[in-house]
Amino acid sequence: MALSGHIVGLLKEYMSDLVVQAEQEMATHASFGFSSTPYRSDQALSDLLAILDDRIESEGVQVGLPDGFLHQMWGLCNDARAQVTERVWLDINSSDLPLSKARIRELTYRTLIAVLETPR
Repeated sequence: MALSGHIVGLLKEYMSDLVVQAEQEMATHASFGFSSTPYRSDQALSDLLAILDDRIESEGVQVGLPDGFLHQMWGLCNDARAQVTERVWLDINSSDLPLSKARIRELTYRTLIAVLETPR
């Protein structure tokens, strides 16, 4: 089942919110002297599904999310998990950029969108 441009736009907005949240967490942790803990792309996918569950409950109908969307996204994320994990691993290991929760989320979500937008 293909996702409409509207749905992809909402996903990108939610993904952006999660990246910003991770950046804020990192800044807060750094201000208190805490070090960051390892974070993986599968955790980023789980976080996306959690925010989707929350947003569907709070605003699903108002923003036009279809019935069964969370289940559909769970299936799509599950199907894309190996491909996303591999791509994120390659991106991380071919870059000199510092590794952070926000960076993992950014790479994971960019890869997931690319997978979702690829015709099957």
